[in-house]
Amino acid sequence: MWSTFTDFMRPDFSINLDPTAIENLLSRSGISQEITVIAYGSSSAVGAMVFWFLKMFGHDRVYMLNGGYQKWLAEDRPLVTEFSNPAPKHYQVKSPDASLRVLQPEVLASLNRSDCVLLDVRTLPEFRGEILMEKPPEGSECGGHMPGAVNLGYTQTLNDDETFKSYEELHALFVSQGITTDKEVFPYCAVGGRSAFIWFVLKYLLGYPRVRNYDGSWNEWGRLPNAPIEQ
Repeated sequence: MWSTFTDFMRPDFSINLDPTAIENLLSRSGISQEITVIAYGSSSAVGAMVFWFLKMFGHDRVYMLNGGYQKWLAEDRPLVTEFSNPAPKHYQVKSPDASLRVLQPEVLASLNRSDCVLLDVRTLPEFRGEILMEKPPEGSECGGHMPGAVNLGYTQTLNDDETFKSYEELHALFVSQGITTDKEVFPYCAVGGRSAFIWFVLKYLLGYPRVRNYDGSWNEWGRLPNAPIEQ
């Protein structure tokens, strides 16, 4: 399967969760429910978004490639330049798994909850509101972060070769920021990819029982009228 963000993202940068569009994408990619998918991309966040996306629609046999494309290149592993041409299959997706994502009204309601962590996984300049989608905010665009959010850039969970840090290192990193297993965690970023990565780390590598990806992320929050924002 080869895909770009245009297969997952709408023109307004929200994630496309239309079941018919997803069925068409997977079917033409030669994927059935029995196929094992290894998710990776130009960055670790891309692979994580694909992983989260497929899990949302009930695809059980999906894994993330530790280290992703960059490590594959660094190890001089085989590459091809031709696009694959798989035989189409019929894929019928399940209903989206609501337990894997959190929506804006619940995020707003969580602002005053002591048992919940809003986890901003963007860069520090994004967190401060200095840049937005890789450039300074323009016009009516609002930069900043959610009130009370903890900032922990997603790359802090990676080694230099983009493989995951050890369990012990990851555990110490999150606990040092007050992100503990007794709390519910809502990671967010700009459009839901980097937050999907941290969702994967917390849920699958550290075993956090209550973590949901806010895929609307700042793309949605920053456009809401009267949304509370700190800088």
